[in-house]
Amino acid sequence: MSPKKRQNDSETGKKNKKEKRGELAVINSDMKDHAVQKCMTDAWQRKESYSNGNIHLDCEPFPHCQITHFLQNESFVESLRAELLQLNFNSKSNDLYKFQQSDDLKERKEHHVSQIRSVIFGEFREWLSEVLQVDLEATVDMSCAKYEHTDVLLCHDDELEGRRVAFILYLVPPWDVNDGGTLDLFSTDEHCQPVTVVKSLLPCWNSLVFFEVSPISFHQVAEVLSEEKCRLSLSGWFHGPSLPRPSRYIEPPVPRHTHIPRDESLLFEWVNEMYLDPRYQARVQQEFEDNSEICLPSFLQEEKLRQVRSALQSSEIQWERRGRPNKRCYGCADMQSFPTCVQECWELLSSEPFFILLSNLTGLSLHYLCINEDESEDGKSDTENRDAEENTQAGGSSADADASSAEKKDKGPPTCVGELRHWAHGDYTLLHDCVKREYALDLQLHMGCAGWKSEFGGYTSYIAHDEDEELLTVYPEDNSLALVYRDKDTLKFIKHINNNSSSHLSSQNTTAFYDFSFNYYE
Repeated sequence: MSPKKRQNDSETGKKNKKEKRGELAVINSDMKDHAVQKCMTDAWQRKESYSNGNIHLDCEPFPHCQITHFLQNESFVESLRAELLQLNFNSKSNDLYKFQQSDDLKERKEHHVSQIRSVIFGEFREWLSEVLQVDLEATVDMSCAKYEHTDVLLCHDDELEGRRVAFILYLVPPWDVNDGGTLDLFSTDEHCQPVTVVKSLLPCWNSLVFFEVSPISFHQVAEVLSEEKCRLSLSGWFHGPSLPRPSRYIEPPVPRHTHIPRDESLLFEWVNEMYLDPRYQARVQQEFEDNSEICLPSFLQEEKLRQVRSALQSSEIQWERRGRPNKRCYGCADMQSFPTCVQECWELLSSEPFFILLSNLTGLSLHYLCINEDESEDGKSDTENRDAEENTQAGGSSADADASSAEKKDKGPPTCVGELRHWAHGDYTLLHDCVKREYALDLQLHMGCAGWKSEFGGYTSYIAHDEDEELLTVYPEDNSLALVYRDKDTLKFIKHINNNSSSHLSSQNTTAFYDFSFNYYE
C-alpha cells in the first residue's frame, strides 16, 4: 500500500471516530445543575410542582416529570430512531392493549441502542436516585414500542414486584392532540381506584417522561388516531423498593334475583317460533352440550325486534357510564328510564318461562321442572362428578370435591343478573382478579350491529385463567342470542372498540350498538 493511500485511510478513520464521538448520547445540561436538582428533590418530597427550562415536574394526579430535549445531540436521536425502526417488532394484543413491541433491549449490541441503554441505566439512573432519594437498581428493563393507527394501551397502574419508576422516551414526528396517543393520567378515589383522566401528556420528539409506580399511578396510552404517523418510544422501569400497597379493593357484588312470574304466552309473543319447537330444542341442546356454546340467529320476532331497536335509539333511555376504567368502560341503561317495549324485553329474559326455555335449550337446571336427567345415583350431576374427578386427579381430596358439591347445593334456587349495555367507540371491559369465579350461563342478545366487523373490536373473548389462549370468540350479530357456559377457570372480556368502527356506525345513522347481557346461575 502506498504511503498516500495509508495516509488517506488514517484520515478517514480519524474522521469516522470524530463523527462517532459527536453522536454520543448526552443528557440535557439542565439536569446537571446542582441547584436545579436540589429544587426538584425538595419539590418531589413535598409533592409540589416545579418547572425550570426543559424540566417540568408535577405531582397531580400523582408525581410525574417531563424533560424536553432530554438528549443534547439531535444527530444521535435521529440515528437512534432509525436504528430502532430496524428491530424486529412483535404484534401484541389482549384485553389491555394492542401495539407492536421489540424484544428486550438488555443485550442488544447496536451502537446507538447500547449507548442509550448505558445513559438511561447509568448516568440518568444515578441522577434520578438523587432526585427521588431512592436507591434505584442498575437492572436493565427496557423495550421499544410502536403504536400505529388504532393501537392502544388501556388503564393500568404498572405495579409489578420491584418496579419503582417508569419512563418513556419519545421518538415521534411532530405530534398533535388530534393524532391521539397521549399519555393519560387518572385521578383516583378513596379506594385507590381510577376515576377519570385529569391530565394528558402529548408525545414530543426527544422528550422523556418518568413517574413513580404506586397504587395510584393509573395511566393509559390513548388510541392512536393518525393513519400516517408512528408513535415510537423507548420505555421501561427502574427497579427499587416498592411503595406500600393498600389491601385490594373488592367491588360490592351486583344483586341477583330469581325469575319473575310471567305467563308462557310471553314466549310466543317475543321468541321466534322455531326455538319453541321441542324437537328443535332437543337439537340445540345436543349441540350446546357438545360445545358449551351456541348462537341462535333471528331469535326475536321481527316486529318486536323493530320496536326494541327503535326504542334503544330514542332519547328516552338514560345511559350511565359503567365501571372503573381499570375494569370496564361502557354505557349502561337506567332501568327506570326503559320504554315499555324495552321493559317487556327485559322481563322476557328474566321470566320464569324463559328460565324453562333456557333449560330446554342447554340442558342446565335453571328451573325445578327441568332437573338434569343425567344426574347419577349419588345425586350429583355430570358436571359435579366431572369436577370432583378433575379435583382428585389434580391432587385434591374427596373432601374438597364434596365441599365443592355442597357449595353448589347451598346456592338455593336458580338466579340471574342482567343489564342493557350501550357500546360505542372507546368502550371495553378488562380481565381483573376481583371477579368471583363460578359456573354461569352467559347470554348476549345483540341489536343494531348489522355489518359489524371483527377489526372494529367489540367482540367477547373467552380465555382460560392464567393463560393467553383464546377459547372462544363471540362476535356481535344482530338479533342473535349467544349462549356460553362458563366454568370457574374461564374468564371473558370485550375487546376495545376502535376508531375503525366510527365510519361504519355513522353509515348506520347511529353512534353505538346494544346488547342485553345476562348471567344465569343454577
